[in-house]
Amino acid sequence: MNRKIHWRPFAHAAVTAGLLLALGACSQEYPNSTFNPTTDFNTDIIALWDSLLFWGTVVFVVVEVLLLWTLWRYRRRPDGPEPTNVHGHTALEITWTVLPAVILVMIAIPTVRTIFRTQAPAPAGSLQVEVIGHQWWWEFRYPELGITTANELYIPVGRTVNFQLTTADVIHSFWIPQLGGKRDLIGNRVNHMWFTPDPAMTTQVFNGSCNEFCGTSHANMKFRTFAVQPNEFESWARHQKSAAAYPVAQESTGALAEAQQEPAAQDSATVAPVAAAPSGFTADSGYAFPAADLPDFARPHTPLPSGLTFTEGLTGDAERGRQIYSRTACIGCHKIEGNPISIGIIGPNLTHIASRTTIAGALYPNDTRHLSLWIKNSRVMKHGSIMPTLGKGEHDPITGAVINTGGLTDQEIADIVAYLQALK
Repeated sequence: MNRKIHWRPFAHAAVTAGLLLALGACSQEYPNSTFNPTTDFNTDIIALWDSLLFWGTVVFVVVEVLLLWTLWRYRRRPDGPEPTNVHGHTALEITWTVLPAVILVMIAIPTVRTIFRTQAPAPAGSLQVEVIGHQWWWEFRYPELGITTANELYIPVGRTVNFQLTTADVIHSFWIPQLGGKRDLIGNRVNHMWFTPDPAMTTQVFNGSCNEFCGTSHANMKFRTFAVQPNEFESWARHQKSAAAYPVAQESTGALAEAQQEPAAQDSATVAPVAAAPSGFTADSGYAFPAADLPDFARPHTPLPSGLTFTEGLTGDAERGRQIYSRTACIGCHKIEGNPISIGIIGPNLTHIASRTTIAGALYPNDTRHLSLWIKNSRVMKHGSIMPTLGKGEHDPITGAVINTGGLTDQEIADIVAYLQALK
């Protein structure tokens, strides 16, 4: 019995799918696209992708044409004879065995060549960067320059950068989509990856992230990469090598006048920093990517958690904050060059924290409000943070305890923030 095929539902489905694809292609900005020839690594990968996509499309079209022709040529006809039973066809079987083998060879040769190019040792004279993954933040060390920083990676355009990748705890995966392919960070092993940012590239910022599930805050383990001009990198590196310095008794005014607003209704993208990071070249702090020039995709948009507040109108004193910081548990976890008491290695290096644009693994902007609330109760700000709750009267969501003895008052936190914001 012949059945009539109704093509209208298939046509509606095809039109709907086409419209959805068209809408998906309307965006003008793809901040995490891998299809950007910004480095030699990405250029090799894109060339391989384009080649495989082209030949894959050719094979698909040929196979589909043959399939449709076969369906039409040997379709069932009302007056057609019964099909003849056949047993095998040696030439046909050899053909459909050899052709896929040839296609696989065509895929394998350029793929293996690209693997060997991207896995080869880095060229001599490459900038060495040690990448250490932590739950849930990134540590970047420049062993030849004597620099250690956190969550913000600076690299010069036109110079090969060789990354040595390892982890302090569980498996992580290092990825800067627009610059190079991701690679895993594994305990008891050092993986390597290198690429050279295009010398013609202008100073830009790129998103980076962990792409191997590493725990409850895996999605919050991000970082920023700044590809800068050679003179900008030299200025940045020269200052980063210096010890932290700050004007004695520098004050941070108007620290948290807005902090008592309902936090759930606040969007961190609209919060104006009271003490912003340095912009461009400055006489005393070298180069830092201008915070005002960050594109929207590189600005944190994490909303503040509800219920976390801070006393309005406090004025922090940097010298008083240095003294408070230097007698608290902070010194056991963080290091500040120039502060001989602060020699911890568990948490991020804070030597030039005021020159960074983000905090908490690039989860929040580095401004007065977010830094104050982070010190007060980091475990509410970021799920699973190992940084203890420090605010007096705060509830620690991990231990369940309410911090009283040894807890910091809002005024003490405001003083510490003033000190940290002076470390440019």
